[in-house]
Amino acid sequence: MSAREPRIVALGGGHGLYATLTAMRYLSADITAVVTVADDGGSSGRLRAELGLIPPGDLRMALAALMSTPPGLEDSSAADPAARRRHELWAEVLQHRFGGRGALAGHPIGNLLLAGLTEVLGDTVGALAELRTIFGIEGHVLPMSTVPLDIEADVSGLEADPRISREIRGQVAVATTPGKVRRVRLLPDDPPACESALAAIESADLVMLGPGSWFSSVIPHVLVPEQLKALQRSPARKVLVVNLAPEPGETPGFSVERHLHVLHAHANTLRVDHVLVDASSVPAGRERDHLERAAGLFGAELNVGDVAVPGRQVHDPAKVAAVVNELCEGELTRYSGRADA
Repeated sequence: MSAREPRIVALGGGHGLYATLTAMRYLSADITAVVTVADDGGSSGRLRAELGLIPPGDLRMALAALMSTPPGLEDSSAADPAARRRHELWAEVLQHRFGGRGALAGHPIGNLLLAGLTEVLGDTVGALAELRTIFGIEGHVLPMSTVPLDIEADVSGLEADPRISREIRGQVAVATTPGKVRRVRLLPDDPPACESALAAIESADLVMLGPGSWFSSVIPHVLVPEQLKALQRSPARKVLVVNLAPEPGETPGFSVERHLHVLHAHANTLRVDHVLVDASSVPAGRERDHLERAAGLFGAELNVGDVAVPGRQVHDPAKVAAVVNELCEGELTRYSGRADA
């Protein structure tokens, strides 16, 4: 094994990706976040509509995750305390939302900074690289596609006849629909992938997919044709992390097995090595057998572990890191020694 840090790529968006990036920082500093770009709500939606830019919100959150210090790593001898404090401050600044009732109300500073840099440089990828340099961020943040995308969904339960499906468009609409989402697609349906993201996936040692909003943050990553091909080509160990609980709007009433079947229906050529599920989400008996067969749809082994914060439907980053390192047979600690922090 080389003495280099392992190359880890995390695919997702929003709070789910934030949690995964925090977990992976226990294992490596060489992390690339590949982020969904279909958000059309809140500050991101406003900036996207007004400026025609890739929505910056999930990209901003990924930057903040790479800047924040995970619990247990604060006293790392390799870290400069002054630099760490600056990172923590700027991570907080990037996430800070303006108050009041004016035009800036609700905009996070990081969204405006990223939008401004993108306009000056003419390139979101370049703007993200510039912010990485300015703040001395370890790791990279890249968009899933080089253009803003829309999510369109087939939803049942919105008509008197439950067999009838209606098309709805927009990430916010999909996330909040009172109906049942059956299938999603991206518009355009063959979006340009980010070449730097493809290169990162193909050279990775470990690729993480999930957790997160299943239809709007996880499944979109397998709907970009070139990105799916890169995942198929990549020799990396691939881990799919399933959500701890159904999400109101997107996945009400979904079991873990249902999550897997829906993902497979959108990308039946996707192959992963491990499906990671929290022990509290796994039923016993025949239902567990069904779940193992669902993992087998991806050619994967079902791995059950304690990865949740006690009493909360939130993944514990340190626990996730420890389990992932175990799945990788301890290889990650040979690089960085962080997994035991």
